[in-house]
Amino acid sequence: MSTKLILATVILMASCGTPSAPSDETSVVPIEQAVDKLVQAMLQADSASLSGLASDKLSYGHSSGKIENKSEFVETIASGASVFEEIKIEDQHIDIEDNTAIVRHTLLARTNDPGKGPADIRLGIVLVWTKASDGWKLLARQAFKLP
Repeated sequence: MSTKLILATVILMASCGTPSAPSDETSVVPIEQAVDKLVQAMLQADSASLSGLASDKLSYGHSSGKIENKSEFVETIASGASVFEEIKIEDQHIDIEDNTAIVRHTLLARTNDPGKGPADIRLGIVLVWTKASDGWKLLARQAFKLP
């Protein structure tokens, strides 16, 4: 190879830069904190916290197929119509693209809904968070039955 060709190849490679690295772990910390706050608000049936975490355009999907908007979601938890006694999150994965975060995890919970009694549930969950001026807001949630 000629010296000019080698030099041109080196310059071209240097000008292309390096591929972008995956987001570091610190970028997911605010999302992990938002998920933790959501879990605590659900356990405490805290309507103010639930409302503050949810986007006004929330679409909250249950594994049964029922869909709730923000006010319905908050009312269901705060009124005691849906009672979570324990919630554990496993196998959580977070992907962030600009102002949107997608969270996937397995939800293990103990519920005690009126008229139904205690139950242990294990569901797959997809959460979509959007970054607002006052923090991350839950835009969508879909639960699904796991095999």
